[in-house]
Amino acid sequence: MVYPRYFSILDTSKGFDWIVLRAALEKTVPKYGPFTLAQSQDPFSVPRMLQELSRPDGAVNVIARATHRDLEAQFQPIRIPIDRGLMGMRLLLVRKSDMARFASVRTLEDLRHLSAGQGKGWVDTAVLSAAGISVVESPRPGSLFGMLEAGRFDFFPRALDEAPREYDVISKSYPEIVIEPTLMLRYPLPRYFFVRRDTEGARLAERIKAGLEIMLKDGSLVALFHKHKDPLIERAKIGKRRIIELHNPALPPETPLQRSELWFRP
Repeated sequence: MVYPRYFSILDTSKGFDWIVLRAALEKTVPKYGPFTLAQSQDPFSVPRMLQELSRPDGAVNVIARATHRDLEAQFQPIRIPIDRGLMGMRLLLVRKSDMARFASVRTLEDLRHLSAGQGKGWVDTAVLSAAGISVVESPRPGSLFGMLEAGRFDFFPRALDEAPREYDVISKSYPEIVIEPTLMLRYPLPRYFFVRRDTEGARLAERIKAGLEIMLKDGSLVALFHKHKDPLIERAKIGKRRIIELHNPALPPETPLQRSELWFRP
């Protein structure tokens, strides 16, 4: 199996998706046999990555993405959230000078007076827009930190496990940006593995799902989550935050929200 090397905002994930995938494949060796797992030689933008996945002879045959209706229509999702739903828990990167403004936000109506920054085509744009929040998009996600500091928009929502990692990297280059300490946005946004909708994809999906289900039953999926995510969750101090719930209009109806064992519930 080959997964993509990303053109990402910042390479801070430590490869958690692929640690989980490798563990799932290892769990299934007795039934499905040996495997190889490697990263693509070249980095891909998101459009190029999806193009490569769609081709039987493409450079990758598995990706990990936040789900939405169009993506699930094009590719086969394995509907077990890799990150137990952390992608839908959003901390806000803001300017230091705006801390008091955000400290006074109590409701979604309050938040609607502020604008958000997003990468072009990100699924979060649909969530924020549906909530009545003005969104400024950039085709170059790496420019969003500079745009925030320059006042082009008011907050940059990042996943609970992304915000602290990224802040550690960008704080010296963008000293006016901080993680807002009183708020968290929350909406259902599972991150899945995706494969092609063809015979090979069906075979891969069957094996990945089988491995993840084994990991759920033996506790190893949750153990990996705690090992890699607990320090970031502790830094977020969720218990001290006001949580604003948002609706995700792009969430497919097949999302397994009823399977409580799949989701992190602070």
